[in-house]
Amino acid sequence: MRCAIMSFAHVHAEGYLRNLRANPAVEFIGFADEDADRGRHFAEQTGAPWFPTYEALLAEKPDGVIICSENARHRALAEMAAAAGAHILSEKPLATTPADAQAMVEACARAGVTLMTAFPMRFSAPTIEAKKVLDSGALGTVYGCNATNQGQLPRLHSAYPRGWFTDPALAGGGAATDHVVHVADLLRWYFQSEVTEVYAELNRIFYQEPGVNVETGGLVMLTFANGAFASIDCSWSKPPHYPTWGGLTMELVGEGGLVIVDPFRQVMSVYAQGTARPAWSYWGSNANQAMVDEFVSAVQERRAPAVTGHDGQQAAEIVAAAYRSAESHQPVALPPA
Repeated sequence: MRCAIMSFAHVHAEGYLRNLRANPAVEFIGFADEDADRGRHFAEQTGAPWFPTYEALLAEKPDGVIICSENARHRALAEMAAAAGAHILSEKPLATTPADAQAMVEACARAGVTLMTAFPMRFSAPTIEAKKVLDSGALGTVYGCNATNQGQLPRLHSAYPRGWFTDPALAGGGAATDHVVHVADLLRWYFQSEVTEVYAELNRIFYQEPGVNVETGGLVMLTFANGAFASIDCSWSKPPHYPTWGGLTMELVGEGGLVIVDPFRQVMSVYAQGTARPAWSYWGSNANQAMVDEFVSAVQERRAPAVTGHDGQQAAEIVAAAYRSAESHQPVALPPA
């Protein structure tokens, strides 16, 4: 399967390149980026062929592409790739508005190509084990979930400048856009139920500095059709010298017990002389690799991927409702999925 990457704007692009190269079923043909400085930089860093335009890359007829552009540009690249017959794995959030997310789903359906949303936490071994516990009925009725998906301002854990994360026109938002989607998708998967109401409080309590024009702190409350509820702390609250860029945790409370999920705990703490901070050496399962492998397998087997464009669209709806709620300071009801 001939695969490529469209844009290196996102901090996850380097990792996805390694994931593609690690899959023996993939021939990585290169990446496109219309930012010439960024394109040359990552061509030198990775040794990958760089195409200065997306049209030039698509002329090579890749079977699949991973879209890693700025959030607001996902739709345009997805429509371009779909028209060229390429299957798509899009970085999250799928889009910055529900309308753009729906347009992406529809464009891929018309073209007959796969659209998968990059939600790697679906492929983490600890989160999968928690799903098995829930499906077994061991917890009985699940009443709620207390979740965190905290982190740092994304540009702080990027070796290459990526200031667009704090530009609302390109990012679509800040911490809520960046972090709510992961937990919301896991909860929809766990509960097999849709969100019916969203309440959110967002602020800029962290990173009060020039150029940061998006929310940096937030708490989002979700109510599900099955009666369960959840809270999500989505803040960019990890300090600059924290051992890692962030992490996701969940406490699932049911009538039969409690399940605590911490997929980023599979680490060893490393204290090395000469470094300014401790570090975590990760030994756990590689969720990103499993996600990219699933994308490749789904295309080759001509089946729907484990995470679809619809899943990305629903997460976009939840985030959009969170912003409406933060403006009004009132709960916002979601239409039926």
